[in-house]
Amino acid sequence: MSFKNVDYTSLDIPAAPFSDPSIIPHFAHGKVPRHVGVIMDGNGRWAKQQGLVRTEGHKAAEPVVFDTIAGAIEAGVRYLTLYTFSTENWNRSPSEVRFLMGFSRDIIHRRVQQMNDWGVRVRWAGRRPRLWKSVIDELEDAMEKTKNNKVIDVVFAINYGGRAEIADAAAAIARDVRDRKISGDRVTEKMIQEHLYNPDIPNVDLVMRTSGEMRTSNFLPWEIAYSEFDFEPELWPDCGREVLWRAIQKYTERNRRFGKA
Repeated sequence: MSFKNVDYTSLDIPAAPFSDPSIIPHFAHGKVPRHVGVIMDGNGRWAKQQGLVRTEGHKAAEPVVFDTIAGAIEAGVRYLTLYTFSTENWNRSPSEVRFLMGFSRDIIHRRVQQMNDWGVRVRWAGRRPRLWKSVIDELEDAMEKTKNNKVIDVVFAINYGGRAEIADAAAAIARDVRDRKISGDRVTEKMIQEHLYNPDIPNVDLVMRTSGEMRTSNFLPWEIAYSEFDFEPELWPDCGREVLWRAIQKYTERNRRFGKA
């Protein structure tokens, strides 16, 4: 597979996601991961390398997000979860947090029609407390507008933390036991799964992290228990669909045993 250089800092993304068919890889039949999770890392370092402030790195990341969504559609991925803002990101400077909140809100507002045209169903994983109401409003509006789309589900993990998700599931189970909706004699894995933020979405097959860092950073710990991992060296603003395709290609060459010999 060959990869061309693309200026992903431009906001001029085609109205339709489809590339020239000749450049789309032909992955082995039945081998494409159904659910891909992406830890989009490196915006700040990319900006520093360019001599820019950190927020410029976040701006440069926007077209990469949508180029990656397009590439996922072309590859045949059915679910794509993008780690957008973690519960730990509140520890960043107040000015950067304000920018990220406003920028996330504006991206969803600006891109919802494009996603709808592509057949994207917008989903959200995360906590309501602390998240700006204007961001929640845009997410809920986008989810309502795209709820009938079936090409790909794109989950924006905003104000998301994996431990927080499991704690919230445990709290929900405790409330159900208190209200006598379920028995508390035995808590099962299935019961926890049913109380996650998006219980209908299958577990993650492939986790891709950019920037060369090799850690999961509290990303979907329950859902990635048996995921394959791919760590790409590029900083996120230097990525796009072809980096995703490269990760998928490596995934197709692996043998997933799920504990079997």
